[in-house]
Amino acid sequence: MLRVGLIGCGAMGSVVARELEAGTVDGAVLTGVLDPEVDHRLGVADLDSLLSEADVVVEAAGHGALRDCGVAVREAGTDLLVVSVGALADEALESQLRQAEGGRLLLCTGAIGGFDILRAAMMFGPLDDVSITSTKPAAALVRPWMDETMRDGLAAGSAPVTVFDGVARMACERFPESANVTATLSLATIGFDRVRVRMVGDPEATRVRHVVSASGTAGTYELSFENAASPDNPRTSAVTAYSVLRALTDLRPPAVSFL
Repeated sequence: MLRVGLIGCGAMGSVVARELEAGTVDGAVLTGVLDPEVDHRLGVADLDSLLSEADVVVEAAGHGALRDCGVAVREAGTDLLVVSVGALADEALESQLRQAEGGRLLLCTGAIGGFDILRAAMMFGPLDDVSITSTKPAAALVRPWMDETMRDGLAAGSAPVTVFDGVARMACERFPESANVTATLSLATIGFDRVRVRMVGDPEATRVRHVVSASGTAGTYELSFENAASPDNPRTSAVTAYSVLRALTDLRPPAVSFL
């Protein structure tokens, strides 16, 4: 039986907890939830209590939680499944997590896929260009650092607004709740400082759309994903919680493997 500890029981973590308790992942059981703001029946007071009953810990609480707990989880010999992959745009944190010895560092693929073919293409030869355009409901992309014109365009405009066009590392810093797929794509391909990112707020959008483009020696690739937004957090896709559950399923010995 795979024992799962959960850090964070918010919009996404609560779905993961609910589905694990319902038996959605065969052979896995939720053993503890660490979230001081949520009163869960399996709530624990501290990380040590969570680790004492877990084979894998799912981080679903944001960048700060990964910084605070990630290294300790691995050093305890427990596998760490990271949802807030955008936090790894911080080079120091990425290095610390990679170098920690003990449990495995596992990255949740989240709301997009296709990493298998892109990694295969990189083995064939270099990828010269990788980019992602993410389009979300306009209100979900409003940030305090934006100027008044941009905020007004997102809040009351009638046309799509490009709010960011640059490299992945900066996208993750400016949109920490919205750029986890960007970070995963960067780590799987040519890195945070070469992957190009466009973030678009569309007042007509009701779903979250990601379009990945890549080209190199092996060929040219375009992958498109359109996901329902989380009803509790429109900045993320509802399917992300189920990506976590799929990852936990893959940690169990399967009858069939998709390689």
